[in-house]
Amino acid sequence: MKEATVTVPIVFVGVADPVGLGLVTSLARPGGNVTGLASIEWEAFTAKQFQVIKEALPTASRVTILANPTNPMHAMTLPQEQAAADRLNVKLQLVEARNVGDLESAFAAAKRERADLVHVYGDPVTFIHRARIAELALKHRLPTMHFYREAVEVGGLLGLGPDWPLLFRNGGAYVDRILKGAKPADIPVAQPTKYELVINLKTAKALGLTIPPSLLQRADQVIE
Repeated sequence: MKEATVTVPIVFVGVADPVGLGLVTSLARPGGNVTGLASIEWEAFTAKQFQVIKEALPTASRVTILANPTNPMHAMTLPQEQAAADRLNVKLQLVEARNVGDLESAFAAAKRERADLVHVYGDPVTFIHRARIAELALKHRLPTMHFYREAVEVGGLLGLGPDWPLLFRNGGAYVDRILKGAKPADIPVAQPTKYELVINLKTAKALGLTIPPSLLQRADQVIE
């Protein structure tokens, strides 16, 4: 869309790194016809996810990342993930899924590599097929960390991510400002100030895991 026009205003919602993708010049000064709402604080979010993983599973030393090689954000995220893992002495492995047909082999590979947890990256494939991912994770007895609350609601273990309904409501407010005369170049890109932590205790019990009370107390939703 950005390549198609430099005049028609464009508002995005839920882009992880709009600067890295070339949508805007900077968060504070987008500088063109595009602005919107980022889904995460790009430089800090991965560390937050790993803090939750290590608090939930203190002995975890191997984390497998489930990524989509066709998603440019996933490739951009991997170096940050590696840095966060290195700080906690966690070894990373990568498995890929371009579509639902790849999920079975991806989880089988994670199991072979003795993963302590599968970190499921946010993507249309992983969102649409979240129930299948939860089924495979339970089949292989693998805890999971997700980007979407909905993935935990259908059986994932942990979720940390933005409040998506709030992001889209705020996206409507951006559209309103532009329709009233504001220029996208002058409207800073917003970043979330809070993330939702969701924990599925039913899944924890099925996997034989005990989630620390301190983490449960911080959760925005605990599914029992």
